[in-house]
Amino acid sequence: MPGDRPIPSHNAKPGGAPSPVPPHAHLSAEGLRLEGDRKRTENWKRWGPYLAERQWGTVREDYSADGDCWTYLPHDHARSRAYRWGEDGLLGITDRECRLCFALALWNGKDPILKERLFGLTGPEGNHGEDVKEQYFYLDSTPTHSYMKALYKYPQAEFPYARLVEENGRRSRADPEFELTDTGIFDQDRYFDVFAEYAKAAPNDILVRITVVNRAATGATLHLLPTAWFRNTWAWGCTHDEGRWPRPRLWREGDGVLGAEHVTLGRWRLAADDAPGGGRPPLLFTENETNRQRIFGVPNAGAYVKDAFHEYVVAGRADAINPEGAGTKGAFHCTLQLPARGTATIRLRLSAEDAPESRDASAFGPAFDQVFDKRRAEADEFYSASIPPSTSPDERRIMRQAYAGMLWSKQF
Repeated sequence: MPGDRPIPSHNAKPGGAPSPVPPHAHLSAEGLRLEGDRKRTENWKRWGPYLAERQWGTVREDYSADGDCWTYLPHDHARSRAYRWGEDGLLGITDRECRLCFALALWNGKDPILKERLFGLTGPEGNHGEDVKEQYFYLDSTPTHSYMKALYKYPQAEFPYARLVEENGRRSRADPEFELTDTGIFDQDRYFDVFAEYAKAAPNDILVRITVVNRAATGATLHLLPTAWFRNTWAWGCTHDEGRWPRPRLWREGDGVLGAEHVTLGRWRLAADDAPGGGRPPLLFTENETNRQRIFGVPNAGAYVKDAFHEYVVAGRADAINPEGAGTKGAFHCTLQLPARGTATIRLRLSAEDAPESRDASAFGPAFDQVFDKRRAEADEFYSASIPPSTSPDERRIMRQAYAGMLWSKQF
């Protein structure tokens, strides 16, 4: 992993992307998957990186009277306000209709908020316009997303939200932009590398491997919350099909197992393996509902709201989460104590209820990592036919990561 040579992705995700499919790709395992998807005999593209990493402050969530998308739903509202038309999260995935979502949330013990999505400047805030101020990298993906890998670099010191806004606001269009790396936040390697890898054992059986590396010369603690939630399609008084869907639900199905049910997706299970140090990580639950008290100053409809995990982890409010173990947003709370240069790995599995592998003791056995090895080898095979043999090793790495950037940028 330290050998990865990431190319930064500084901008919010654009729309869909072309897939690099050569005429003879059907000869490879990935080519066969593409052919099955094209013929609709196998739904290999049902799940993918279609989750935006930034939904706030965009025209996608502008319901304002004046059309000012920059200020209508700012970053400060995002953790507390349910979106209507999409969702966002760090290095996450969703189904092709953005019903059930999965992404990472992080807290370094210093930040004022739980890190659940990318931070950036809106058009009026940036001296060169809109810009994401983060360090994240799309490292690999196949066209069917049978294998994907991405990296987020998370500082161990308090994230400089206010400084990024203030300094870029002070600069003119003739000045360079003030980036996250300019703040010194990564000095002395005081950051975590958070790698998210996905491998599909089958179209409805997705293996997740999250690897956290402490790059610092001293020990550090990271709170990692792999989170699943349903997009809120029930709170808007709609009359079309989405508005008529029964309210979906998540629940604690057992030790380290989160159950999920949606009328059009069926029943799913998100299972977690033992955390480093032993034992399944505890599950937290809330509702993907707007915290109307915080945003609008009016009473909430219920006791549990979208920003409950922030309140629980960062503010220490035990009453913020649902003790009954149910809701429309759930997370495993992993507290990782990482020594200097240390590494920890969390394994999860998102599977349809009828996928037997998600139930038995072998769900996280040796076959789990073997699926990753196999899918990565199949990705190598696919790209060996897609990238001209005349290119140099460096050019091949650049092209492959360029494909990864396009493929990770698909969006619901």
